Amino acid sequence: MYKRDIYTIKENKKIAKDVYYMILEGDTSFITAPGQFINIQIDGLYLRRPISISDWDDKAIYIIYKVVGAGTEKMSEMKNGEKLDILTGLGNGFTIMKESDKPLVIGGGVGTPPMYNLTKQLIAQGKKPTVILGFTSKEDVFGEEEFKALGCPVYITTNDGSYGTKGFVTDIIKTLSDYDYFYTCGPQPMLRAVALSTECSGQLSFEERMGCGFGGCMGCSCETLTGNKRICKEGPIMFKEEIKW
Repeated sequence: MYKRDIYTIKENKKIAKDVYYMILEGDTSFITAPGQFINIQIDGLYLRRPISISDWDDKAIYIIYKVVGAGTEKMSEMKNGEKLDILTGLGNGFTIMKESDKPLVIGGGVGTPPMYNLTKQLIAQGKKPTVILGFTSKEDVFGEEEFKALGCPVYITTNDGSYGTKGFVTDIIKTLSDYDYFYTCGPQPMLRAVALSTECSGQLSFEERMGCGFGGCMGCSCETLTGNKRICKEGPIMFKEEIKW
């Protein structure tokens, strides 16, 4: 189930290179799981913009987005008090596995935001997650202190080595052995690398351009071992074992 409603911008600020943090006040009752997303209508543009949810409470939705086109550029210029037409409750969200006690939580770039509430929920259930975040360079890094504040170990990688460990998230995974599951979100090459470099099971959140955002247009279908699935409806979260790379 999803809901269309009007939300008010409470805060909109830059936190890294081309990356912004926005607080949206309004109804959050249709958000039920970490990893879900919202779909934002931008005046003058036909298609809504899907943005993952970083966190939420009973009064507001917290999102982090990157300026990559006309829609997100317009969002970056919005002021406190402006209104947005938004669909909420979209996507299936992550399933927290009871049998896993020491999961890896892996975010790549703007795949990092949905991992924040997931990590909060894992800790609340007594799990001991280890967080790995991958970025291109130091100026792209965000979220490190927020994840550390949750009380879990955090590893940062940058492609150019300007901050943290030089390389990719898989370079950190290779150094770790005390984990029993993984959750990840990021660009598809990273998701594939994570899936192939781990022997345990896991869940992957796919980033994809979308038309409607709720399963009506079939524009974001991907191939799995059981047939085509819509990333916006049956996903964006899928289990490692069902992906056909």
